[in-house]
Amino acid sequence: MSRLAVVTGGSRGIGAAVARLLASKGCRVAVVSRDLDAARAAVASLEGDGHVALSCDVSQELEVKAAFQEILQSCGKITYLVNSAGINRDGLLLRQRASDMRPLLEVNLMGSMLTCRAALPSMLHSPGAAVLNIGSVVGLKGRAGQCVYAASKAGLEGFTRSLAKEVGARGVRVNMLLPGFIRTSMTEALQASTKLLPIPLGRVGEVEEVAQAALFLLLSPYVTGQALLVDGGVGLHM
Repeated sequence: MSRLAVVTGGSRGIGAAVARLLASKGCRVAVVSRDLDAARAAVASLEGDGHVALSCDVSQELEVKAAFQEILQSCGKITYLVNSAGINRDGLLLRQRASDMRPLLEVNLMGSMLTCRAALPSMLHSPGAAVLNIGSVVGLKGRAGQCVYAASKAGLEGFTRSLAKEVGARGVRVNMLLPGFIRTSMTEALQASTKLLPIPLGRVGEVEEVAQAALFLLLSPYVTGQALLVDGGVGLHM
């Protein structure tokens, strides 16, 4: 029986690349996205059979409960949970309203908490189970104009390490990726100025490269509570 991987934010960017790689390795994948049509399109492009698409806003508790109930009923036990759903709204803190801040915290941080809580009862009984949260180098190093985004990702790192301690004895590993400047729709505005960024490897990263690191953490049986930078070395200069 193939392992079941749930990928939130799996219809685009890093999440979609992780979903493709997991499917190519024989996993059955549940792609979760706020946009059901986008999730279905992502599923249609996956290698293999039995993949499912679901619509869910991870910041909404009732939607998360309903989505994971459907996954468990139709697909069975969850082996891997990849939390890639995330948003960003850049802006100086003094110019941001509370209504601008809340969605970032609710999606980027609370969303992963809600999905982990929904998935873990199943994962505790699934050999080799692993959670992977997608953070950001900005959460580690900070960046002007991204105070709220950085706070949401820094909080996610603390959550990751704490959850790893809570569920490690039950055989579930919890890790985190910290991508740098990766070529996605979320970083389009930054890509025009990449020549100004001190990236030691000299280029923006690709989503497939992040997916390779994701696979490493999902499959590594003795790695938990870790935050792995996938940034081409840019964090060395931030």
